[in-house]
Amino acid sequence: MSVATLPEIMDPAFKQRYGVAAFNAVDDLTTDALIKAAEKSRSPLIIQISVKTVQYWGAPVVMDIFTHMAGRASVPVTLHLDHCPDPEFAKECLRLGWNSVLFDGSALNYDENFRITREIADFAAGYGAHVEGEVVPMTGVEDDIGSDEEAAPVPFEKDLEFIRESGIYCYAPAIGTAHGFYKNTPRIRYEHMEKLVNATHMPMVLHGGSGLDDEVFHRLIALGAAKVNISTDLKKTYADGFRKYLEARPTEYNPLKLIGAVRDDVIAMARHYFRLFGSEGKA
Repeated sequence: MSVATLPEIMDPAFKQRYGVAAFNAVDDLTTDALIKAAEKSRSPLIIQISVKTVQYWGAPVVMDIFTHMAGRASVPVTLHLDHCPDPEFAKECLRLGWNSVLFDGSALNYDENFRITREIADFAAGYGAHVEGEVVPMTGVEDDIGSDEEAAPVPFEKDLEFIRESGIYCYAPAIGTAHGFYKNTPRIRYEHMEKLVNATHMPMVLHGGSGLDDEVFHRLIALGAAKVNISTDLKKTYADGFRKYLEARPTEYNPLKLIGAVRDDVIAMARHYFRLFGSEGKA
């Protein structure tokens, strides 16, 4: 068990049609809580780190935290770099030991995105790592990346070309989900994901998972969303955990109790998603 590749975690999920939660950890507390939750639920786990978080702590520190914690885990855990628009940054993380990266070239024109993604996929292969791809930028802003304006979709044939020829392992299609808190009920393009999976048999990635209805998760996972990203809900659980604990105990100054309480909140949040996505008991 312990540290695994992205296909080792996602291939069984795609074949059996359950989803693996990919949580955006922000520090050692959240990393520890997510791994403990996965062990309690006997679930595989994807820990992903945003570029902003890596820049805050430093890539070697993040790698050390993951290696020491995931290396002792009793369930398969993989480390993924989320939404990286900088190819050199992605390569540096791969050199340090990241198991996979999302090279996010969605702000580029299609041809340039394809070229660099192909380059990153070739580079990653030399380290036994894998690449997630994206063509259409996700609506919403997360860690200062993105826009609230919905981007125009590319022709279906371009999606297919990117999936089949760019060297990626999994793909994040534009299906109507968004980063951050949903302001309105999203209109999900289920048929688009279904067509892509039927045509390519590639595992799909669901971005913008926080705030979706359970039925939306179930339908998209059944169609082939083997990786389901959860970032906003983790951040909310983390921040609310500190706030609620301190508000209830304004004169208590016990950092270990505070950290323990917040960790318990993150564990409960993660276990909820393992049950919801059907990955509980799969490790």
